[in-house]
Amino acid sequence: MLKTRIMTAVLLLAALLPSLFFLNPLYLSGIFLLILALAAWEWSRLIAPQKEVFAWLYALLLIFAIATLLYGQNPIIEFGILLSASFFWLVIAPILLWRSLRLPVTKWPLTFALLGLVIFSAAWFALILLRQFGVIFLLSTMALVWVADIGAYFVGKAVGRRRLAPQISPGKTLEGAIGGIILTCIYACICAWYLPFNMTLFGFAVFRFGYSAMLIMVISLTLFSIVGDLFESQLKRLAGTKDSSSLLPGHGGVLDRVDALLPTMPLAALLVGLML
Repeated sequence: MLKTRIMTAVLLLAALLPSLFFLNPLYLSGIFLLILALAAWEWSRLIAPQKEVFAWLYALLLIFAIATLLYGQNPIIEFGILLSASFFWLVIAPILLWRSLRLPVTKWPLTFALLGLVIFSAAWFALILLRQFGVIFLLSTMALVWVADIGAYFVGKAVGRRRLAPQISPGKTLEGAIGGIILTCIYACICAWYLPFNMTLFGFAVFRFGYSAMLIMVISLTLFSIVGDLFESQLKRLAGTKDSSSLLPGHGGVLDRVDALLPTMPLAALLVGLML
Protein backbone atom coordinates (compact mmCIF):
# COMPACT_ATOMS: atom_id res chain seq x y z
CA MET A 1 0.00 0.00 0.00
CA LEU A 2 2.80 2.45 0.91
CA LYS A 3 4.60 1.73 -2.38
CA THR A 4 1.42 2.40 -4.37
CA ARG A 5 0.77 5.53 -2.32
CA ILE A 6 4.26 6.88 -3.02
CA MET A 7 4.09 6.08 -6.74
CA THR A 8 0.74 7.84 -7.09
CA ALA A 9 2.04 10.85 -5.14
CA VAL A 10 5.10 11.08 -7.41
CA LEU A 11 2.93 10.96 -10.52
CA LEU A 12 0.60 13.63 -9.12
CA LEU A 13 3.56 15.90 -8.36
CA ALA A 14 4.99 15.24 -11.81
CA ALA A 15 1.74 16.55 -13.27
CA LEU A 16 1.20 19.39 -10.79
CA LEU A 17 4.64 21.02 -10.77
CA PRO A 18 4.94 21.68 -14.53
CA SER A 19 1.35 22.95 -14.51
CA LEU A 20 2.15 25.42 -11.74
CA PHE A 21 5.37 26.70 -13.29
CA PHE A 22 4.64 26.69 -17.00
CA LEU A 23 0.91 27.03 -17.55
CA ASN A 24 -0.79 30.35 -18.13
CA PRO A 25 -2.73 31.35 -14.95
CA LEU A 26 -5.98 31.06 -16.90
CA TYR A 27 -5.29 27.44 -17.85
CA LEU A 28 -4.06 26.72 -14.33
CA SER A 29 -7.32 28.04 -12.88
CA GLY A 30 -9.13 25.63 -15.22
CA ILE A 31 -7.11 22.69 -13.88
CA PHE A 32 -7.89 23.73 -10.30
CA LEU A 33 -11.56 23.92 -11.23
CA LEU A 34 -11.48 20.44 -12.77
CA ILE A 35 -9.82 18.99 -9.66
CA LEU A 36 -12.37 20.60 -7.37
CA ALA A 37 -15.23 19.50 -9.65
CA LEU A 38 -14.04 15.90 -9.25
CA ALA A 39 -13.88 16.43 -5.48
CA ALA A 40 -17.42 17.86 -5.60
CA TRP A 41 -18.57 14.76 -7.50
CA GLU A 42 -17.18 12.62 -4.67
CA TRP A 43 -18.69 14.93 -2.04
CA SER A 44 -22.12 14.47 -3.59
CA ARG A 45 -21.71 10.69 -3.57
CA LEU A 46 -20.97 10.84 0.16
CA ILE A 47 -23.95 12.99 1.13
CA ALA A 48 -26.37 11.25 -1.26
CA PRO A 49 -24.97 7.75 -1.92
CA GLN A 50 -28.04 6.53 -3.78
CA LYS A 51 -28.15 9.38 -6.29
CA GLU A 52 -25.26 8.74 -8.69
CA VAL A 53 -26.68 10.89 -11.50
CA PHE A 54 -27.05 13.82 -9.12
CA ALA A 55 -23.30 13.67 -8.42
CA TRP A 56 -22.44 14.56 -12.02
CA LEU A 57 -25.02 17.36 -12.03
CA TYR A 58 -23.56 18.63 -8.77
CA ALA A 59 -20.05 18.78 -10.26
CA LEU A 60 -21.41 20.69 -13.26
CA LEU A 61 -23.28 23.01 -10.90
CA LEU A 62 -20.02 23.87 -9.10
CA ILE A 63 -18.34 24.67 -12.43
CA PHE A 64 -21.28 26.83 -13.46
CA ALA A 65 -21.36 28.64 -10.08
CA ILE A 66 -17.64 29.47 -10.17
CA ALA A 67 -17.82 30.51 -13.83
CA THR A 68 -20.73 32.83 -13.02
CA LEU A 69 -18.89 34.38 -10.10
CA LEU A 70 -15.76 34.76 -12.20
CA TYR A 71 -17.71 36.45 -14.96
CA GLY A 72 -19.23 38.89 -12.46
CA GLN A 73 -15.82 39.64 -10.88
CA ASN A 74 -17.33 41.08 -7.72
CA PRO A 75 -14.61 41.25 -5.01
CA ILE A 76 -17.21 41.66 -2.27
CA ILE A 77 -18.94 38.39 -3.20
CA GLU A 78 -15.59 36.59 -3.48
CA PHE A 79 -14.55 37.90 -0.07
CA GLY A 80 -17.93 36.86 1.34
CA ILE A 81 -17.44 33.29 0.06
CA LEU A 82 -13.95 33.11 1.56
CA LEU A 83 -15.23 34.49 4.85
CA SER A 84 -18.23 32.12 4.92
CA ALA A 85 -16.06 29.07 4.26
CA SER A 86 -13.52 30.17 6.88
CA PHE A 87 -16.30 30.67 9.44
CA PHE A 88 -17.52 27.16 8.74
CA TRP A 89 -14.08 25.63 9.29
CA LEU A 90 -13.30 27.75 12.34
CA VAL A 91 -16.64 27.43 14.16
CA ILE A 92 -19.15 25.01 12.68
CA ALA A 93 -16.92 22.12 11.53
CA PRO A 94 -15.50 21.49 15.05
CA ILE A 95 -19.07 21.38 16.40
CA LEU A 96 -20.09 18.88 13.71
CA LEU A 97 -17.01 16.78 14.47
CA TRP A 98 -18.00 16.77 18.13
CA ARG A 99 -21.27 15.11 17.09
CA SER A 100 -19.19 12.34 15.51
CA LEU A 101 -21.34 9.64 13.87
CA ARG A 102 -24.53 11.23 15.19
CA LEU A 103 -24.42 13.81 12.42
CA PRO A 104 -27.64 13.36 10.36
CA VAL A 105 -26.17 13.99 6.91
CA THR A 106 -28.91 12.04 5.11
CA LYS A 107 -31.55 14.28 6.69
CA TRP A 108 -29.81 17.48 5.52
CA PRO A 109 -28.68 16.69 1.95
CA LEU A 110 -29.57 20.15 0.63
CA THR A 111 -27.69 21.85 3.47
CA PHE A 112 -24.56 19.83 2.78
CA ALA A 113 -24.94 20.35 -0.96
CA LEU A 114 -24.98 24.14 -0.46
CA LEU A 115 -22.11 23.85 2.01
CA GLY A 116 -20.04 22.00 -0.58
CA LEU A 117 -20.62 24.71 -3.17
CA VAL A 118 -19.36 27.33 -0.70
CA ILE A 119 -16.25 25.51 0.51
CA PHE A 120 -15.18 24.30 -2.97
CA SER A 121 -15.72 27.77 -4.45
CA ALA A 122 -13.76 29.33 -1.59
CA ALA A 123 -10.89 26.89 -2.10
CA TRP A 124 -10.79 27.73 -5.81
CA PHE A 125 -10.78 31.50 -5.19
CA ALA A 126 -8.10 31.07 -2.52
CA LEU A 127 -5.82 29.11 -4.88
CA ILE A 128 -6.21 31.79 -7.56
CA LEU A 129 -5.53 34.60 -5.08
CA LEU A 130 -2.44 32.91 -3.65
CA ARG A 131 -1.15 32.25 -7.18
CA GLN A 132 -1.12 36.00 -7.80
CA PHE A 133 1.73 36.28 -5.28
CA GLY A 134 3.82 33.82 -7.26
CA VAL A 135 4.13 30.10 -7.95
CA ILE A 136 6.49 29.53 -5.01
CA PHE A 137 4.10 31.39 -2.71
CA LEU A 138 1.21 29.12 -3.70
CA LEU A 139 3.24 25.92 -3.80
CA SER A 140 4.90 26.49 -0.42
CA THR A 141 1.51 27.20 1.17
CA MET A 142 0.00 24.03 -0.30
CA ALA A 143 3.09 22.07 0.77
CA LEU A 144 2.34 22.94 4.41
CA VAL A 145 -0.58 20.50 4.24
CA TRP A 146 1.54 17.80 2.59
CA VAL A 147 4.31 18.20 5.17
CA ALA A 148 1.74 17.92 7.98
CA ASP A 149 0.32 14.77 6.39
CA ILE A 150 3.77 13.20 6.00
CA GLY A 151 4.74 14.03 9.59
CA ALA A 152 1.46 12.73 10.98
CA TYR A 153 1.66 9.51 8.94
CA PHE A 154 5.20 8.48 9.85
CA VAL A 155 5.17 9.68 13.47
CA GLY A 156 1.78 8.06 13.97
CA LYS A 157 3.07 4.77 12.52
CA ALA A 158 6.20 4.91 14.70
CA VAL A 159 4.93 6.04 18.11
CA GLY A 160 1.18 6.62 17.78
CA ARG A 161 -0.80 5.28 20.72
CA ARG A 162 -3.67 7.62 21.61
CA ARG A 163 -6.45 7.86 19.02
CA LEU A 164 -7.29 11.36 17.92
CA ALA A 165 -10.87 10.62 16.85
CA PRO A 166 -11.45 6.87 17.26
CA GLN A 167 -15.01 6.80 15.92
CA ILE A 168 -14.29 8.99 12.90
CA SER A 169 -10.75 8.02 11.91
CA PRO A 170 -9.19 5.22 14.02
CA GLY A 171 -5.88 5.45 12.17
CA LYS A 172 -5.13 9.02 13.26
CA THR A 173 -3.31 9.50 16.55
CA LEU A 174 -2.55 12.42 18.84
CA GLU A 175 1.16 11.69 18.55
CA GLY A 176 0.89 11.78 14.76
CA ALA A 177 -0.87 15.14 14.86
CA ILE A 178 1.85 16.56 17.13
CA GLY A 179 4.51 15.14 14.80
CA GLY A 180 2.82 16.85 11.85
CA ILE A 181 2.71 20.18 13.69
CA ILE A 182 6.38 19.99 14.66
CA LEU A 183 7.40 19.15 11.09
CA THR A 184 5.34 22.02 9.63
CA CYS A 185 6.95 24.45 12.08
CA ILE A 186 10.40 23.29 10.99
CA TYR A 187 9.39 23.52 7.34
CA ALA A 188 7.97 27.03 7.74
CA CYS A 189 11.10 28.25 9.54
CA ILE A 190 13.31 26.87 6.75
CA CYS A 191 11.18 28.65 4.13
CA ALA A 192 11.25 31.92 6.08
CA TRP A 193 15.00 31.73 6.72
CA TYR A 194 16.31 30.66 3.31
CA LEU A 195 13.83 32.20 0.84
CA PRO A 196 13.16 35.92 0.23
CA PHE A 197 10.45 37.08 2.61
CA ASN A 198 7.97 37.92 -0.14
CA MET A 199 8.18 34.48 -1.77
CA THR A 200 6.31 32.56 0.95
CA LEU A 201 3.45 33.11 3.35
CA PHE A 202 5.79 32.22 6.21
CA GLY A 203 8.49 34.73 5.28
CA PHE A 204 5.88 37.41 4.82
CA ALA A 205 4.45 36.67 8.28
CA VAL A 206 7.93 36.85 9.83
CA PHE A 207 8.60 40.14 8.05
CA ARG A 208 5.37 41.66 9.36
CA PHE A 209 5.03 40.15 12.84
CA GLY A 210 8.07 38.02 13.71
CA TYR A 211 8.76 34.33 14.16
CA SER A 212 6.46 33.79 17.14
CA ALA A 213 3.40 35.04 15.26
CA MET A 214 4.40 33.04 12.19
CA LEU A 215 4.62 29.83 14.23
CA ILE A 216 1.21 30.50 15.78
CA MET A 217 -0.15 30.93 12.26
CA VAL A 218 1.48 27.70 11.08
CA ILE A 219 0.19 25.71 14.04
CA SER A 220 -3.31 27.08 13.47
CA LEU A 221 -3.29 26.25 9.75
CA THR A 222 -1.98 22.75 10.52
CA LEU A 223 -4.71 22.19 13.09
CA PHE A 224 -7.39 23.21 10.61
CA SER A 225 -5.87 20.96 7.96
CA ILE A 226 -6.53 18.16 10.47
CA VAL A 227 -10.10 19.44 10.91
CA GLY A 228 -10.62 19.26 7.14
CA ASP A 229 -9.22 15.74 7.04
CA LEU A 230 -11.38 14.58 9.94
CA PHE A 231 -14.51 16.20 8.55
CA GLU A 232 -14.16 14.32 5.29
CA SER A 233 -13.47 11.11 7.25
CA GLN A 234 -16.66 11.77 9.16
CA LEU A 235 -18.65 12.00 5.92
CA LYS A 236 -17.07 8.77 4.66
CA ARG A 237 -17.93 6.94 7.89
CA LEU A 238 -21.52 8.13 7.69
CA ALA A 239 -21.69 7.04 4.04
CA GLY A 240 -20.22 3.65 4.97
CA THR A 241 -17.19 3.86 2.68
CA LYS A 242 -13.42 3.84 3.23
CA ASP A 243 -12.47 6.22 0.41
CA SER A 244 -14.32 9.01 -1.40
CA SER A 245 -13.67 7.08 -4.65
CA SER A 246 -10.98 4.91 -6.26
CA LEU A 247 -9.67 7.48 -8.74
CA LEU A 248 -6.20 7.64 -7.14
CA PRO A 249 -4.62 4.25 -6.33
CA GLY A 250 -3.27 4.16 -2.79
CA HIS A 251 -4.88 7.49 -1.94
CA GLY A 252 -8.57 6.86 -2.56
CA GLY A 253 -10.28 9.75 -4.29
CA VAL A 254 -9.53 13.36 -5.17
CA LEU A 255 -11.44 14.55 -2.09
CA ASP A 256 -9.16 12.38 0.05
CA ARG A 257 -6.21 14.41 -1.30
CA VAL A 258 -7.70 17.91 -1.10
CA ASP A 259 -9.71 17.60 2.13
CA ALA A 260 -6.98 19.25 4.23
CA LEU A 261 -6.52 22.00 1.61
CA LEU A 262 -10.19 23.01 1.76
CA PRO A 263 -9.85 24.85 5.10
CA THR A 264 -6.21 25.91 4.89
CA MET A 265 -6.28 27.67 1.51
CA PRO A 266 -9.18 30.10 2.30
CA LEU A 267 -7.72 30.78 5.76
CA ALA A 268 -4.28 31.41 4.23
CA ALA A 269 -5.78 33.76 1.63
CA LEU A 270 -7.55 35.76 4.35
CA LEU A 271 -4.36 35.91 6.41
CA VAL A 272 -2.46 37.28 3.43
CA GLY A 273 -5.14 39.95 3.05
CA LEU A 274 -4.78 40.91 6.70
CA MET A 275 -0.99 41.19 6.38
CA LEU A 276 -1.03 43.44 3.30
